[in-house]
Amino acid sequence: MAIELKITGMTCAGCEAGVARILQAQPGVAAVTVDLSTGRAIVEGDADPERLTAAVDAQGFGVEVVGAR
Repeated sequence: MAIELKITGMTCAGCEAGVARILQAQPGVAAVTVDLSTGRAIVEGDADPERLTAAVDAQGFGVEVVGAR
C-alpha cells in the first residue's frame, strides 16, 4: 500500500531529509520518497495514515493525506 501526503512548510533539502526521517521512523513504513519541489511524500508499507500525519505535524510541517493506493 502507498500513502500520498501533501506537505507544506518545507523550504530546503534539509527539511526534505528531515520529513523523510520522520516518516521512515514510523511503524509499518517500508520506504519513503519526499519531493521538495512538489511538496509531496509517498510512503510505502502498512503504516497508519493518522500516525504519519501526526508525526509530521509534530515537527512543525503542514500535512494532509492526498490519497492511498
